Amino acid sequence: MANTIHLTGVMPENWEKALLELSEDLGFTVAENGIPVQVCKGEEPSVVCDGETVTVTWAEPVQFYRGLSQIPQPLAKCDIHEKVGFQSSGVMFDCSRNAVLTPDSLRMFLRKMALMGLNLAMMYTEDTYEVPEQPYFGYKRGRYTYDELKAVDEYAALFGIEMCPCIQTLGHLKMILHWPAFTHLRDQDDVILADLPETYQLLEEMIKAATAPYRSKKIHLGMDEAFGVGLGGHFNRFGYEDPKAVMGRHLKTVLDICEKYGLEPMIWSDMYFHLDGHDYHSEGLPSEKAKAAVDPRVTLVYWDYYQNDEAKYTDALYKHAQFPAPTVFAGGLWTWTGPAPSYPTAIGNTVAGLTACRKADVPLVLATAWGDNGQECSMYAALLGLQLYGELTYREEYDEAALFARFRRCCHADPKAFLDLSLFNYLPGMAVGKSGNPANVGKVLLYQDPLIQLFENDLAGYPVSEHYEALVGRFARHAAGNPDYPELFDFYTALAHALALKCRWHEQAGNV
Repeated sequence: MANTIHLTGVMPENWEKALLELSEDLGFTVAENGIPVQVCKGEEPSVVCDGETVTVTWAEPVQFYRGLSQIPQPLAKCDIHEKVGFQSSGVMFDCSRNAVLTPDSLRMFLRKMALMGLNLAMMYTEDTYEVPEQPYFGYKRGRYTYDELKAVDEYAALFGIEMCPCIQTLGHLKMILHWPAFTHLRDQDDVILADLPETYQLLEEMIKAATAPYRSKKIHLGMDEAFGVGLGGHFNRFGYEDPKAVMGRHLKTVLDICEKYGLEPMIWSDMYFHLDGHDYHSEGLPSEKAKAAVDPRVTLVYWDYYQNDEAKYTDALYKHAQFPAPTVFAGGLWTWTGPAPSYPTAIGNTVAGLTACRKADVPLVLATAWGDNGQECSMYAALLGLQLYGELTYREEYDEAALFARFRRCCHADPKAFLDLSLFNYLPGMAVGKSGNPANVGKVLLYQDPLIQLFENDLAGYPVSEHYEALVGRFARHAAGNPDYPELFDFYTALAHALALKCRWHEQAGNV
């Protein structure tokens, strides 16, 4: 295909600026003498080429950029018609685990998301944003400034991508509650004290600051895994009360704050199951008390990263339908098992989960890229997972060949090289991705004592050092063959070498 196109028709707002940013990713620029591309706004996205001219149809702006990335290179006949499965789909970037993505890295991800057709970027920032009234909020934690987030939001808007914050307003607040400035607001080590006026003054400051940089009115308030709510500092101050009542009252007050600022709040839904002593996949439906604790002004986010059985997602979505609030879904890219992603688990579980969500007409789906334990896994390693969400947003069935082709086009990389990252987690002979749960052999070997190995019996009989020695050469070849990602594959080459040396040293020490 020639490296220029000539656009006519109905383009989205800011398309000229957007295409300047995307020209390198797309591989072409706009010029009068370029290939004729007629652009239309319609019901569903499509790309049709007769071999000489192209027609691109889009229903929302991000689909225009996805459509341009589907123009065959070199130019050839095509007839692509896609059915959008979700009103919103995108990724939640974990920016709270000591490896906060730089604004330039976020811009890179936003460009890739535009080509993939993903229209939502959620920023998980427990305390990595500024709260002007609270100097110790996010102190020394790599927090974003208002100006940085505002600029990234404006960049996302070029492509029709909505950005919004995901914060915490009940649990997961350990990083601020350990400061003396906030210890009087502590219920548990990482749970804030409900029913205290000072708590809601702080939460209002947080909500106001977290949403200020963004155009979007969406805000994710967290509230997951708030174990022991009402049973620590709250118990000492107010006495015992049913945690369901405490959480219901707390949610109401936080939603009142959101209403004051015209926001559209959502929260993780797991606590309403935990309050019954259950999880998403326990027998029975939510109790009347659990349902009564849910305020209909909130959207519930059903998060589930662990199932490779579509029926389990379908059942959990049915349980969520019993609550007096709408439900959306968050799946996982499995970036949190150690230094490498677990793609066999991520792909199998995502296909099952998003298939169930599409059939249940779930309006919004998110790919979570958690960075547990200090963001051991590079966020760049998750790009193939983002592409998977893009393809399952526009395709009713999973097609590996189509996924790989789109990844080569959008990310200029070999999809098999990214799949190979998961070889750090498995040894030859291990079952891969059969149960819906991953292995993390690479993490075990990296951190355990090189002489007295806690997991020596678990790994007995496996060709451990030989496996990582082979990976050194494999990832050196991937580094050479994927020039857009040299640092990523150089890192994994070096990591494989370190693991090979460590394992070989242990084997030799045992023979002394």
